[in-house]
Amino acid sequence: MIRYIVDGPVDNQALNALFDAAWPNHTPIDFAKFVASSLFYILAYRSDALVGFVRVIGDGGIHGFILEPTVHPDAQRQNIGTTLLREAATAAEARGVEWLHVDFLPELTEFYRRAGFRHTAAGLLQLSPERTT
Repeated sequence: MIRYIVDGPVDNQALNALFDAAWPNHTPIDFAKFVASSLFYILAYRSDALVGFVRVIGDGGIHGFILEPTVHPDAQRQNIGTTLLREAATAAEARGVEWLHVDFLPELTEFYRRAGFRHTAAGLLQLSPERTT
């Protein structure tokens, strides 16, 4: 059984371990500053093991933005990511968000569609050169 906790205690070690497993180029960070700037965040636990995370930032109005949706590789394809996104939508709506945005790669279109998102065109401007490290 998976437990989803909104704005639960932040454990940097557990979050960095999750991101290290899910993102090959992850560099350990202090998650406290990231969650402090969030409208909210959601943690997914199987027993006591952190298996998922997502956070939403806001514009101070009716727009929210999904950031860092992450599921441990051993827990992927078990509906955890989709449930995290649906839980984020529910929590965002409860906070007055009317539009929930997310950027994703084309190969993830079906995953996000299952969570209720539809593809839209958007603009992007890179402000710093790509890092090669």
